[in-house]
Amino acid sequence: MSGTILKDLLNEYEIKKLHAEQLADEKKDKLMSTYPEFEKINSDIVKCGLNLSREKLESNNAENIDKLKEQLENLKKQKADFLKSINMTENDLLPKYECPICKDTGYITNNGTSTMCSCLKQKLINISYNKSNINKLDTENFSTFDINMYSDEVNEEKYHSSVSPRKNILIIKKIIDDFLANFDNPKGKNLLFTGSPGLGKTFLSNCIAKQLMDLGKIVLYQTAPIMLDNILDCKFGKNNIPQNFLENIYNADLLIIDDLGTETMNNIKFTELFNVINTRILNNKKTIISTNLSIQNLFSIYDERIVSRIVGSYNICKFFGEDIRFKIRNI
Repeated sequence: MSGTILKDLLNEYEIKKLHAEQLADEKKDKLMSTYPEFEKINSDIVKCGLNLSREKLESNNAENIDKLKEQLENLKKQKADFLKSINMTENDLLPKYECPICKDTGYITNNGTSTMCSCLKQKLINISYNKSNINKLDTENFSTFDINMYSDEVNEEKYHSSVSPRKNILIIKKIIDDFLANFDNPKGKNLLFTGSPGLGKTFLSNCIAKQLMDLGKIVLYQTAPIMLDNILDCKFGKNNIPQNFLENIYNADLLIIDDLGTETMNNIKFTELFNVINTRILNNKKTIISTNLSIQNLFSIYDERIVSRIVGSYNICKFFGEDIRFKIRNI
């Protein structure tokens, strides 16, 4: 991982943090200029707090300390009551950080130990590995998911199913909802998206990625050809692939493997693909595999060990219908 990349990101974090705090200060200043009584309450709270600290340091008189504590609590209640009277709370005056976990610092300190926040880890992964793969999350998320893109026509001859594409996508959506609800459950299954291009497999993968990233999960997105090439390059020290790439492949909270079946395979790549799938199952880490191939095609192309692991540990979601991309172009 380039130190320059991390340094640049931390500079961005510092700017975001200062901006959030500046906006909060401006909001508080405006409130005090509008309501002098609010300014007085805040001033009294500061004075009382200072007096309490001084009393603890200098005389440590228990009676005086108790009186000051009671006075401070009364002032805080006055402040809360005043804010309530203007339909506000203390939280409304706090900085609105992009990441409430680390407060836009990139790190979390606990018991004197500082660890990198998941938001910073995700940004580093996006820059180094995900690159342009996850760049549409603002538009490709569950808020923009539209079942009306799928036909409600039942056509068994065309789709080889007794349900319509719309009913089918609702079934898939329910499987996805269960996947997300049980994401941290080690007994929960992974997902295999199979079907022709243009049916929403990548879109729904991005929807899942967006929701999990918002929850602080680490998501790594790779197309199968690039992932396998990167694994081999990492193992043989080629193309400056960072050594932590394998760690992320095996242990990211969610690994999305897109376009399985488009890679050029050999025995070494078969082995590496099996290692990825199997290791993540053993590590209780969730994986989504997306492919244009049918299950029958998978059995004819891949090692039986690979397909059997997928069939045993993945919920299979078969997409069918008309190419959504053509519908979107014609809207």
